[in-house]
Amino acid sequence: MLSFLLTLILAAGAAGDPPADGITLAPDTEARWIAFDLTPSNQIRFEAVLNGRPVRAVLDTGLTNTLATTEFATRARLAAGKRQQALAIGGGVEVAWAPGGTLVIGGLTRRGGRIAIPDAPGQERFGADLLIGSDVLSCCALDIDYAVRRFRILPSGRMPFTGHTAPLALQRDSEVPVTEIRLGGARLRPMIVDTGDGASVTLSRAAWNSANYRGATLTTTLGWGIGGALVSEAAVLNGFTLAGTALPETELRIEGEGGYSAAAGAAGRIGTGLLLGYRVLLDPRAGRMVLQPAASIPPVLRSTSGLLLGAEGTHLRVLHVMRGSPAAEGGWREGETICTADGLPVAGRPIEWSAGAPGRVVTLTLCDGAERRLTLRKFY
Repeated sequence: MLSFLLTLILAAGAAGDPPADGITLAPDTEARWIAFDLTPSNQIRFEAVLNGRPVRAVLDTGLTNTLATTEFATRARLAAGKRQQALAIGGGVEVAWAPGGTLVIGGLTRRGGRIAIPDAPGQERFGADLLIGSDVLSCCALDIDYAVRRFRILPSGRMPFTGHTAPLALQRDSEVPVTEIRLGGARLRPMIVDTGDGASVTLSRAAWNSANYRGATLTTTLGWGIGGALVSEAAVLNGFTLAGTALPETELRIEGEGGYSAAAGAAGRIGTGLLLGYRVLLDPRAGRMVLQPAASIPPVLRSTSGLLLGAEGTHLRVLHVMRGSPAAEGGWREGETICTADGLPVAGRPIEWSAGAPGRVVTLTLCDGAERRLTLRKFY
């Protein structure tokens, strides 16, 4: 299914950068739970305070540096200075740097540092004004309770709950948290733990090949990164082991040759799509990630139509046609627009039929008046 991926890797700072960040934790930081909701792409969105003003923020452990959208930077009068190239999912981008000011997240206060402002497409998809990166978050432990939709920032070394434990470290240079995962008999590492990635598990092409996994039916899917849209192969499979425990059926994305993970020196990423099934403690300075399973983990949501769609006013636009799907076999093309489904206008309605029960026949009317019937089925 569609997802948005917010990872960004920036080169180390040059001479003349602001001094090292001053981060402090309040004595009562453990009591300062922060409520959040999930964006449509599974990012943790909450309210922070920047320079005394509330700001919509996303918790993004896969970002090396905290980032502000161009629109917000203009509105907040952030003073953009020197520019630099950065590596991002979807392609390279240029960023400008602004002084970090004073940032407050629950019991954490950062004074100083810097904020990146990217020249990147599709920033309205971020779902927030500020993306909080590892430059802020790597100082401490994160306790994320997805079931209750709240998180808190703790001093490293705390163990507020028990669960399955996996190793966790800060990747050299990028300082993002990394762990390992197994697929079959293959040990895949380092895997970036990326709360800004709405997908479940993403592997580089080399990591996927090294696992030598047999029996997967591959299709294609669409996502967006800071650098723009990207198509990757996808599958739903069993065989992953994390923190010594076998995972249930998991959606996997496989990057093409030269994809982001390989360029970032990683085997892949573990995103929120997987973490949602747990209460999660991320404490890289103590060397551990703790996963406490939720009472129930929802099954993977599969497309049965093969149409990945975006809402545009009164119609739906086809953004991607998944390989091997009923839509692909029916000759659907990217860019086509749908105005009604089973005789009802699509505007303002959920697109539940796109992942409906196999065997269901959906009658779709294009906005040019053409009518097509689509028989849903499981194809991956």
